Amino acid sequence: MDNADPKSAPAPAKGFLGAVERLGNMLPDPVIIFVWLIAALMVLSAVGAAAGWQASLAYPGDEAPQFGVLVDGRLSFHAHSLFSEENMARLLTEMPRTLSSFAPLGQVLVIMLGAAIAERTGLLSALIRSSLRNAPRALLTPTVALIGMVSHHASDAAYVVFIPLAGLLYAAVGRHPMVGIAAAFAAVSGGFVGNITPGQTDILLFGFTQEAARIIDPAWVMNPLGNWWFILAAVFVFTPIIWFVTDRIVEPRMAAWGGDADEDLKAELARAAVTDAERRGLRWAGFAALAVVAAFAALALWPGYTPLIDESKTGPAQLQPFYSALIAGFMLLFMASGIAFGRGAGVIRTASDVVEQMVGGVRAIAPYVVFVFFAAHFVAMFNWSRLGPIAAINGAEALKALALPAPLLLVSVQAFSSVLDLFIGSASAKWSAMAPVVVPMFMLLGISPEMTTAAYRMGDSYTNIMTPLMSYFPLVLAFCRRWDKSVGVGSLLALMLPYALCFMAAGISMTLVWAALDLPLGPHAGVHYVGPGALTGP
Repeated sequence: MDNADPKSAPAPAKGFLGAVERLGNMLPDPVIIFVWLIAALMVLSAVGAAAGWQASLAYPGDEAPQFGVLVDGRLSFHAHSLFSEENMARLLTEMPRTLSSFAPLGQVLVIMLGAAIAERTGLLSALIRSSLRNAPRALLTPTVALIGMVSHHASDAAYVVFIPLAGLLYAAVGRHPMVGIAAAFAAVSGGFVGNITPGQTDILLFGFTQEAARIIDPAWVMNPLGNWWFILAAVFVFTPIIWFVTDRIVEPRMAAWGGDADEDLKAELARAAVTDAERRGLRWAGFAALAVVAAFAALALWPGYTPLIDESKTGPAQLQPFYSALIAGFMLLFMASGIAFGRGAGVIRTASDVVEQMVGGVRAIAPYVVFVFFAAHFVAMFNWSRLGPIAAINGAEALKALALPAPLLLVSVQAFSSVLDLFIGSASAKWSAMAPVVVPMFMLLGISPEMTTAAYRMGDSYTNIMTPLMSYFPLVLAFCRRWDKSVGVGSLLALMLPYALCFMAAGISMTLVWAALDLPLGPHAGVHYVGPGALTGP
């Protein structure tokens, strides 16, 4: 599908948007940013050790967290220079273990082994195309919004397949195709926080959250479903917003569209149609997905045989093995449905084809592995220096003295995330840098890691469509230029601004209400945290 004019270059934006674009373009790759952060951290640790930086708090636990000193019920952390003999030896001798023990890396690799098959066989693309093509004209916009937020599970296909297809379908029913592109872009990128079920993003971000939470509570284990209700609610909040903004604000501003689908447009739509082989593959994939779900249900509910339930515990703790197994569950779900689709569609013929898909998926995330090497060392070195808990404890004490309510604290995290998102597009890069300070700090103030993660995710979402530095922004611009070659960076930003402002208002309100009413964020995941070292409670 030729949706772009590769010879056309984005027109430079002027004014504030142009300044944001120029400033952001001066930033290096996230890997280089982490190299700078590590260098700055090493210098800061030496200064802190020389100056005697330290922090302490009353601690009810019997055993001190790693690198802490517990004396007479008082937990203390003292800054250590990363240039010390101990830390230099740890850096060089434990380098392989620092990387391999970094939780997000293993979790993402496991998920990708299955997701690669689902994506590379065409399952995710076929799902998107089959669900969108039959949408009735009157409900086209809310359908685009809903599918766009669900399509986050499809990774690149959400941008490469879904967004241009939305433009084609709007044109086919006589509506301006850029309206469809705008609605789809708003759902996929601006509504990144929303989804019907958890997926790879939850695993990735909670991996960083777990590393940070263990600074305060070494026993804290992530729950991949810890934001489920929150991200599901975001779908119900953002869908009507996209519907209203698209049909009442964006579309009336667009020039009238011809209305008739010409032969070229009909040909493009025909190429996007789901084939008979793909329909057969989708049926097979559905049966495979049901089989995986049934198997996991049996492992948790079968009388006398419940490996996913800890019978020795009581209450929510019984389900911890089930939550931990969801990483493998998502992998098996993607793998089984991807293989079934591939067999049904004729894409997979031998076991070697499956292995090739998995290898290709791992190869595709090689840049992520490079990034994780530096992120893992930054997080580990933050812990070795003790600056993380020192900053968290002192910051928590300062915030406690201000007596700010939890909702306002969470909105501050959301706002900081939004500003960073204008310049650094990677959600994992930002969270890996923020989490070691923000998560333990808020835990000490009685706010759960799940709630802090949810606030970050909300702030990271709605500014995606406001920055030309988002990695897919040039691609979306090219999609727009397929229909109007005069569209520039400023034009696309102006088109998306109403969505971003409405998302921002809704996101802040949603975070405030969630925290104020103490609503559950997911199964056995609440707003408040009560555990070792907490300075306050709910």
